[in-house]
Amino acid sequence: MAQRHEPPGQPPVQSRQEQDADQRAAPRFTLLIRVAKLIADGREYLCIIRDASATGVKARLFTPLPDHEDLLIELANGDRIPITLMWKEDDYAGFRFDQPIAIERLLDENAGGLPRRQVRLRIALDAILHSGGEAARIGFQDISQQGACIESEKWLLMNELVRIETGIMPPIYAKVRWRSHPRYGLLFERTFKLDELARISAPLQLGQALRRAAAEASLPADYPGDDRKAG
Repeated sequence: MAQRHEPPGQPPVQSRQEQDADQRAAPRFTLLIRVAKLIADGREYLCIIRDASATGVKARLFTPLPDHEDLLIELANGDRIPITLMWKEDDYAGFRFDQPIAIERLLDENAGGLPRRQVRLRIALDAILHSGGEAARIGFQDISQQGACIESEKWLLMNELVRIETGIMPPIYAKVRWRSHPRYGLLFERTFKLDELARISAPLQLGQALRRAAAEASLPADYPGDDRKAG
């Protein structure tokens, strides 16, 4: 019988039948909804965990998952778990934990190092904020369905209503909920739908990756901290 050989250093790719058998070997728990994010080489994408076991999860994706070397899944409490992509089919994908985990880490969103909150995506997005009859340039630091963290050189008041123009989404109306100048926390007047936020943020992640790669490519070969060698 012919044997299947895999490329050196790569995990064996299982057939769907083998994957189903492995998944049945570990008790599975159906989760009605668990919003999480996939972190692929530092880029962050929203997903929904639909069922899970101690060895892996099945998740719904909103955008195609890019090629990557490192992959993590981050829960609402900030808990991060290294995973490996095993299969993709339409909007769903199966992931194997690099090490088996206690299923309570997924079932109990209050477990972990941080209190449960809306899943936030780190983004780098410039925008114009309108406040008190003035316009000021700001930068988004992260965003969730209900709010965002921004940096603004303009001082903003607590509970102040502001309007933000990004050029890639409808105008955002929000109130200032906390401040530590130049950083401010905003609460949106209109909550984003999960799939809406996922599709808006995905291209921004790609743009960040391209800018980072271009910046790294322009560094001299002997730049401190650069692994490249002059040749």
